[in-house]
Amino acid sequence: MSAAVPRGRRLPLVLRNPSFGRVWTAQLLTQAAGRMFQVGAVWWLVGFAGGTRRGLESGLFLMVSTLPAVALAPVVARVVARYAHRTVLAVAAAAAGAVAIPAALWAYAGDLPMAAVYAVGLALAACQAVFDPCLTTSVPELVEDADIEAATGFELSTQSLAGLGGGLLGPLLVDAGGLPVVVAVCGSAYLLAALLVASARFRHATEATHATVVADMPAVTDAIAVTAVTGASDAPQDARDRSTAAGPGHDTPPPAPRTLRQVLAGLPFIRRVLLCFAAANLFTTAVYVVMPLYTRGVLHSTGSTVATLEAALGAGTLVGSFTGARVPGRPVAVGSACLAVMAVALGLPGLWAGHATAMGALAVAGWCVGVIGVRFVALFQRLVPTADKPGFFAVMQALLGATFPLSSLLFGALGDHLGARALCLVQGAGLVPVALALWWLAGRARPDAPRTSPGDATTAHLTPAGETS
Repeated sequence: MSAAVPRGRRLPLVLRNPSFGRVWTAQLLTQAAGRMFQVGAVWWLVGFAGGTRRGLESGLFLMVSTLPAVALAPVVARVVARYAHRTVLAVAAAAAGAVAIPAALWAYAGDLPMAAVYAVGLALAACQAVFDPCLTTSVPELVEDADIEAATGFELSTQSLAGLGGGLLGPLLVDAGGLPVVVAVCGSAYLLAALLVASARFRHATEATHATVVADMPAVTDAIAVTAVTGASDAPQDARDRSTAAGPGHDTPPPAPRTLRQVLAGLPFIRRVLLCFAAANLFTTAVYVVMPLYTRGVLHSTGSTVATLEAALGAGTLVGSFTGARVPGRPVAVGSACLAVMAVALGLPGLWAGHATAMGALAVAGWCVGVIGVRFVALFQRLVPTADKPGFFAVMQALLGATFPLSSLLFGALGDHLGARALCLVQGAGLVPVALALWWLAGRARPDAPRTSPGDATTAHLTPAGETS
């Protein structure tokens, strides 16, 4: 009892482990900078620089900014597996800063061409697509085995904090000083992150034991799946997990990884659920295009309103993530109900325009996204074989994330021909058949039996509703 008291009073990990604290701060800076530039540039295109094709231009920018996380996934996996993690992190952050600072100087000197804005967005997204998965992989090299869970918690919480902060600051800085200020702040944040990473001490990769990496994998795959189902965009984990987990001390080689097609061939229930969510993401992720267009064309407001709407969506998602496990009902039934509620919430601003209506609708939509993520991550964890989980969740994230570029381009182009209120109605109407399909699946389809790999010691029993008993 006496030994537990001092342990409970220890300082937070980011304070008692300076190296991890520096790298965690670097992660916060890079993710906030990337989100700040993305939201700020979209608002700049819609509110200031865009002409008659502002919808297409903003949608094309979002498409360009989200492609690297999907398209570069295999390359990123090889880079992270081959080179020292501190070097990869520092170079990725420094490269992003080296792109942003000259672009900021160019913007201060004169108008930044539209092609240059797209190029900067593509470059920053590519650097972030390298930085984020490399940091996740390097956690065992920064902390002791006993601190792995705490470090993972800090690392996974950063994306939500950075998304909220960057989404708030981006439009506000555009209103205050234009796009040059946003790019300059982003470049400074990336360069500071590179210095912080370079000053941190990483243990050699061989010092991060196999047991530590394996213990960390469930938390990592949880985070990947939540981000995948909610529309977020980090690079895949499967190749990185295998490269760090496989070491010279293994007595038996790990089983050969199966392809996603092989995994899903025996899981028809999960395959249908994934198709439903891929279709849903086509309409839900369009909110990042519709929000600025709605702010300008319907609310006739400024970047502060865009920031407020971003905050409402992000806060709703956080609340949903924390409360999703407490929502009663079977996962598929809860998912179909949440999609139906989202359809109403996203379509409501198209019927009744107003600041309060838009904020409330986005908060409710965000809550539904958070609940869906939590419930279906738990369901997939029960149904997918343990050996297939890293690859399944990684490829699932890429599959669902691939709809973001398509959604951005589609709704951006529609925004030049339809009003923002009509786009809200299109979003809501598009989710209705998806909600019905998922509801039909809940009543007609029997969830797949839980499957175990040779290394599993126990097998959970699932009822037809997909819940453990």
